[in-house]
Amino acid sequence: MKHIIIGTAGHVDHGKTALIEALTGFAGDTLEEEKKRGITINLSFSNLQNENTNVAFIDVPGHEKLLKNMIAGAFGFDACMVVIDANEGVMPQTNEHLEILNLLHVKSIIIALTKSDLVSKDKITQREQEIKEYFNTFSHLELKSIIPVSIYEPDSIQNLREELFSIPIIEKPSNGLFRYYIDRSFSLAGVGTVVTGTVLDGAIKVGEKVFAPELGKEIVVKNLQVHEKDEEVALSSQRTAINLQNAKVALKKGTLLCKKGFIRGFESVDVWVEGISNQKVKHNSQVILFIGTKQIETKVLLYGNDTETSSGFAKLQFDKKIFLVHNEPFIICSSGRTIGGGRILNPINDPIKKKIKMTLLEALKNDDFKAAFEILVNAHKRGFGIISSNQRFGLNHNEALKIAHEIQNIFVDVKGLVLYPIDIKNELKDKINAIYKKNEYALLSANSLALKIKWASETLLNDVLKDIVKSGNLEFKDGIYKNPNIDVNNIDKVIEEKMHSILQDEGFMPTAPYNIYDELDIDRKMGDDALKRLTRAKKVVRLAHNLFVTSENLSTIITRLREIMKTNGFVDIASFREHYDMSRKYLVAYLDHLDMYDDVKKDGMKRVML
Repeated sequence: MKHIIIGTAGHVDHGKTALIEALTGFAGDTLEEEKKRGITINLSFSNLQNENTNVAFIDVPGHEKLLKNMIAGAFGFDACMVVIDANEGVMPQTNEHLEILNLLHVKSIIIALTKSDLVSKDKITQREQEIKEYFNTFSHLELKSIIPVSIYEPDSIQNLREELFSIPIIEKPSNGLFRYYIDRSFSLAGVGTVVTGTVLDGAIKVGEKVFAPELGKEIVVKNLQVHEKDEEVALSSQRTAINLQNAKVALKKGTLLCKKGFIRGFESVDVWVEGISNQKVKHNSQVILFIGTKQIETKVLLYGNDTETSSGFAKLQFDKKIFLVHNEPFIICSSGRTIGGGRILNPINDPIKKKIKMTLLEALKNDDFKAAFEILVNAHKRGFGIISSNQRFGLNHNEALKIAHEIQNIFVDVKGLVLYPIDIKNELKDKINAIYKKNEYALLSANSLALKIKWASETLLNDVLKDIVKSGNLEFKDGIYKNPNIDVNNIDKVIEEKMHSILQDEGFMPTAPYNIYDELDIDRKMGDDALKRLTRAKKVVRLAHNLFVTSENLSTIITRLREIMKTNGFVDIASFREHYDMSRKYLVAYLDHLDMYDDVKKDGMKRVML
C-alpha cells in the first residue's frame, strides 16, 4: 500500500479542520482547550484510505502565535493541502506557511479553495489565476492542482479525495537509517510510555531497540501502531505510535529516536541558510532553530565578511550536542516570526581550514559527493572514515564506497571504511624500512604494525608490506614479514635469547610482554609463542597476568624473602617494601608465589616459615 503524509495549512478560519472532518469523519479539535478556543493548538492526526493508498493528514495551526506547531508538523510532509478561502484569497498566514513549505522543499501542493459555494464561478476563476501567478514566486514548490470545495457539497469533497489519492510518491533520498522525532509523549495505564511521530527514514520493528542519543538511552520497542492498527513494522512516511518498554527516561516533544551507533552529536554544524519575505539573516544573531519537532536556541555565524545575508553558508552553534544529518531541513525564527531556514550541509564538525571548508560546503550544497570525498581525504592525511557516511552525506556504506572507487589517487580500505591519499603509502614504506634497518631480526605483521602506527589500518599496512615484498626488501613467510637475508631457522632462537636477556636486565620489575615485543619489533603471536617456550623450559616464570620474571631473578628475590621471614618472623607488604621499593602489583605477586612452597604458610596478610 502507498503511504503519503499530507499536511494541511492555511490562514486561520479558512476551514482546515472542518474540511478534514468532511474528508475523513475525524474532528481534529479533540482537546478541551482546542474546542473551547475554536482553533487547532496541537498537531492533530487522521487518515483517509482506499484499496491502494493511505493518506495521513497532519492538521497544523493557522494562528500566528502557534507558528511553532505548524513548523513541527511540516517536517514530515510528503505533500501539502493548503486551504484558501475562496472569498478572502491569500492571507498573511497563507503566505508564511507557503514560505515555510518552500524552505522545506515540499513538492506537491494542492490548493483547496474552501467555501466555494459562497462565491460566483467568476470569482473562483479569478482566484485560480491569482494563485497560479502567486506560485511562480516560489522556487521549490510545485502546484499540483486547485480544487474548489465546500463541506456542504459532497461531490466537491469526493473530487478532493480523488485528487489526494492521486498524489504520486516522490522518491526521497534514503540511507535506510531509522530516524523519528517525537511530537507527543504520554503514559497509559497498563501500557506504559507511548510516543507518536512520523518515521522520517528507514524502518523500525517490534522487539528492536531505539536509541535516544541526547539521553544516551536504548529502549526496546514493545508495540507499534500505524493509524490505530497494530503492526510488526513501521516504514518511512508512516504516522506511528511506539509503545516503549520500561522507558525510564524523560521522553518529550523534540526527542530524536534512531539506531545506536550511527549518529554523533556536535555543538556546531555547517548549513545553507536563506531568508524569507525579503528578510535577511544577521551574523552573530540569536535565533530559535526548528528542526523536526525540536526547538533549540541557536547562534548564527555567517561565513564571509557580510554582517547579514539573504542567502549563504553559515555555522549554527548550540549550547549542547545536537544530533543532525545531512540535508535535514530547518527553520529559524526570531521574536516569534519566521525569518528564514535552510538545509544542514555538514553535520559533523571537521577541524579544517575555512578556505577548504567553503569548497566543501559548495560541493555538499550541490550534492557533489565525489568532490566532497576528495576534499576530505586531502584534509585528513591520516585517513578519512566513511563509516559515518549515513549521517554525513545521507549515503549508505555501499553508495559511499562506490563513489570512493571512482576517485583517483586514493587508497580505499573497504573493510575499515577508511580512505587515504595514495602518497601516504610512501610515508609508511619509509617507516617500515626504518624498523628493519634498526633491527634486522624484526618480524612484523600488519596487525603488530597497526599497534605502532595507530592511524594506519591493517588493510592499508598489508598493502604497503606487499609492495615492499615486491621490491625484494622483505619476505613473507608463515604470516610474518621478515628480512630476506636472515635465516628463518635461527629466528626463534634469536628471539628467545633477546627476550630472556631483556627480562633478566629488567630485574624484579619486568615490563609487560607487549612492550618487549614492541622493543624487539616482533609480531604479538610470535612473541607469545617465544614466551611460552621460555616458560616451558623453566627459564621464565609467570607470576600473574602479563607479569613474567626470569628464574634467576625469581630465585634471588625468594631467597631474600626467606631471610626476611627468618629475621622478622614473617613477611608482609609493608616489611617487603622496606627492602624493595616496588609497586603493590609486584609485591603481591611475589608474596602470592611464596604460597607455592610447602614450608611457607599464609597467616592473614602475612607469610611465615613453618
